Amino acid sequence: MALTKATYMLFKGRLVRDKTMKVVRKSIRRSHKVIYLFADGIAARTQPPPVLPEGPAHKLAANYYYDRDGRREVKPATVLAGPNLAFTLGSGQQSGETAISSEKKPPTPGSIWHWD
Repeated sequence: MALTKATYMLFKGRLVRDKTMKVVRKSIRRSHKVIYLFADGIAARTQPPPVLPEGPAHKLAANYYYDRDGRREVKPATVLAGPNLAFTLGSGQQSGETAISSEKKPPTPGSIWHWD
């Protein structure tokens, strides 16, 4: 049987692959297991369609985008505590101070250490 160029390349590629597999087997020090022997651990090729609950986009009437747009739900931040707000206790009574008298200033740097 005469070797054609295609069969020679296939044969040559197989030799290279077998040599690399021998190196891989020696490096991992165990034999390679064919994954198709353990078909129970493999996911099926055809998956059942997902069962999702219907949401607001499934309505036939009054299904406007501005009703479902999450960006419209964003509101400015509400101030919970500040220098002009009075704190209330858990029972609804106001604390002794009606407002915070001292404002917190940003930290100022101290002396600089020159290492040169």
